[in-house]
Amino acid sequence: MKSIQQLPGEVKPVMSISRSPDPHPTAKLLSCAAQAALASLDARGDITGWTEGAHHLTGYTADEVMHRPAASLLTVPAENGQPADVIERFRAGESWQGELAVRHRAGHDLHLTVHIAPMVGGDDRMRWIALVLDQWQTPFSELGAPMLAPLLAHSPIGVAVLGPDLRFIWVNEALTYGGSVPLERRLGQRLGELFPHMEVDVLEGAMRQVLETGQPVLNFEYFGRSPVDPERRHAWWMCFFRLEDAAGHVLGVWYMVMDITERWRARERSALLNKASARIGSTLEVTVTTQELADVAVPGFADHTAVDLLESVMLGSELVPGAPHSITLRRTGQRSVLAKNQTAPGRPGETVSDPSPSAVRCLMSGRSVAESSSDDSAPHSSLFVPVKARGVTLGVAHFARSQRPEPFDQEDVNLAEELASRAGVCVDNARRFTRERTASLTLQRTLLPRALAGGTALDVAWRYLPAGASSGVGGDWFDVIPLSGARVAMVVGDVVGHGTNAAATMGRLRAAVRTLAGLDLPPDEVLAHLDDLVISLIEQEGASEAGKEEPDTAICVLGSTCLYAVYDPVSQRCAMARAGHPPPVVMRPGETAACPDLPAGPPLGLGGLPFESAEFDLPEGSLLAFYTDGLIENGNQDVEAALSCIGEVLAQPGATLEGICEDTIRRLLTEPQSDDIALIVSRTRALGKDQVASWNLATDPAVVSRARAFATRQLSDWGLDDLSSTTELIVSELVTNAIRYGSGPIHLRLIRQNSLICEVSDASNTSPRLRHARTTDEGGRGLFLVAQLARGWGTRYTTGGKTIWAEQSISSATGAALLGAISSELNPDAGDAGGFSRPVRRMPQSPAQHQA
Repeated sequence: MKSIQQLPGEVKPVMSISRSPDPHPTAKLLSCAAQAALASLDARGDITGWTEGAHHLTGYTADEVMHRPAASLLTVPAENGQPADVIERFRAGESWQGELAVRHRAGHDLHLTVHIAPMVGGDDRMRWIALVLDQWQTPFSELGAPMLAPLLAHSPIGVAVLGPDLRFIWVNEALTYGGSVPLERRLGQRLGELFPHMEVDVLEGAMRQVLETGQPVLNFEYFGRSPVDPERRHAWWMCFFRLEDAAGHVLGVWYMVMDITERWRARERSALLNKASARIGSTLEVTVTTQELADVAVPGFADHTAVDLLESVMLGSELVPGAPHSITLRRTGQRSVLAKNQTAPGRPGETVSDPSPSAVRCLMSGRSVAESSSDDSAPHSSLFVPVKARGVTLGVAHFARSQRPEPFDQEDVNLAEELASRAGVCVDNARRFTRERTASLTLQRTLLPRALAGGTALDVAWRYLPAGASSGVGGDWFDVIPLSGARVAMVVGDVVGHGTNAAATMGRLRAAVRTLAGLDLPPDEVLAHLDDLVISLIEQEGASEAGKEEPDTAICVLGSTCLYAVYDPVSQRCAMARAGHPPPVVMRPGETAACPDLPAGPPLGLGGLPFESAEFDLPEGSLLAFYTDGLIENGNQDVEAALSCIGEVLAQPGATLEGICEDTIRRLLTEPQSDDIALIVSRTRALGKDQVASWNLATDPAVVSRARAFATRQLSDWGLDDLSSTTELIVSELVTNAIRYGSGPIHLRLIRQNSLICEVSDASNTSPRLRHARTTDEGGRGLFLVAQLARGWGTRYTTGGKTIWAEQSISSATGAALLGAISSELNPDAGDAGGFSRPVRRMPQSPAQHQA
């Protein structure tokens, strides 16, 4: 029921309502004498009587008009036109009714309706009585009937007049509904007596309001069952006016009514489609989209809606047009006006174990299926509509009506198909996006580290949160990379863009950084090489586009950022460089957290600008927070405030690294994220003096034996006697190479952590290379032996030269057995002596042939 709408003002159409004509015009005149001007005329047409009503109407008093010819008051001379005809009929003794123009005493014209009827007095002399009314006071049955009666009788708008007691007095033909509700049945009856199935209290309430206040009610809309179609809801437009006579007496209510069901249904369909356009597809989630379809349809279209999608859609499988190969449905959306749905069992997320035959027929044919039922316990009308997009059937939507009386008709089918079509496109978009997002997440997960370990240098905790579904998977990445000399590298980066391409590009950059880190380069050189790689990729893409070849993967590297740092637990120093990336937050023990003064550097791919490193002391227990911009630029939060928040979290006493990660995410992620978030929090460790031993050596071949003795004594102190043999050989080879092919000073260092590291440094930047000596060669097997005995070996360059290192695993197994096996392989003549014969080296011919 819609609310009553009123307009100010008072409408007073005065009507004389009657169903049968008066027996004589005089009776009509006498019935209106109290409300009209009245004059009497003699046989000559002179005025012999003049009422007060005539005075008010014409402005003339009785003294001014008595014994004057009535024709003298006319605007048109009596001998011309209509007045002449009136005089002829007057002289013939006939009554007359019509319009005449009379001059008002003030000078303006009055258009009056005049009734003239002959009267015979007691002296048998003919007299006349004239009833004069202004046109707006003309009784409906006499003046209005010739003009309005045909219009009202044949108008499609129903018109009726009800008395003060709200009983019908007059109705036109439209309200007989083609004879279904005849006139005789209506007259004298009230609405409730005629139509007990309608909510007439609302209508009669509006009529009483009009009778009491005189305010008309316009644009009143009523919804209910029709007198001739009680099984369907109809809509009517109505207007109500109060009827009064000239004296202000209330005569009743005049109302107009028109059936606007079709227009109302069209408006309702349009409103439902507009609602569907605004609500369906608000996210790229399949289940959310189908639930939105159910929410839109209930209760405006159906009493119950269930949406079931094919299992293949939920799995992200590629679909083909035509009937589905298998009918396995999953309930993804449901809404009902009932507290407990009994028409379509199942809850969202559950598999529909036994779909109805109508649903199966709808899926297989791709066409809607409408059916009705007489079972009171089930919906009386059901409609199954395929959910399709781009010619592919995705599922079925079931609409049911149990409380709404009207069944689904063809217009309802068309509307349901439009709703399902809009939802189908959104579902397919969500399915495609979900498949791409799943592929991107899978690719991202395979490219990102599954665990981070800082070895003996760092304790590490991390968090990675992919962007929301609306933004797509981003290209944020991070890593912790072990380096030689117990050092560790920390890196975090951000690739421009989202989606599979961004994830693939992120993997390429991360792999490149790991490769560069393995070269033991300083942070600024790592970024310089990475920048060269990015520029190379961009140039390759440009060449591909110039050749009109479509690249397999779009390059999303231009403008990407990176932060690279190396921490040494022996010196407790950290070197950092960044390429347009936000600086880390660092907190040393007993100090306030702050961002170090680190040159920003240009983003990757710009070229031409150098990268600069900065080095800082980081005592044991220092905290570092590396992150991507998604953490500090989420929503409208202030960047400085976000950095201050990270510092506050780092400063919490006794906080664990995992707790710091959780608290940071909780405090900063206050809005749905629009970008990936990567966060690495680490706490530095330091290697104690009892874990590091070092010696300065002279550039004298005789020092090699002393170096072996230093190493053997140190291993004995550490309880690593089982590694003495292999370590002696490694130290001997590395020190000998440094003396022969390097330059002083020479430095030997042993580091004990979870492995044993042997380092030999010299001032030369010439790098040795591994070679495989022939059986006839006198030397060249030194680094080959080192490579066989050590878990790993390599060279790193420093500002003062280079360092050659070899790393051995610390285990319970002795290295003697391995050493013996290698010695036997290199010197078969050694027999079972258990020792090894030291190969004789051949001096290189030139420094360029520097080799072990």
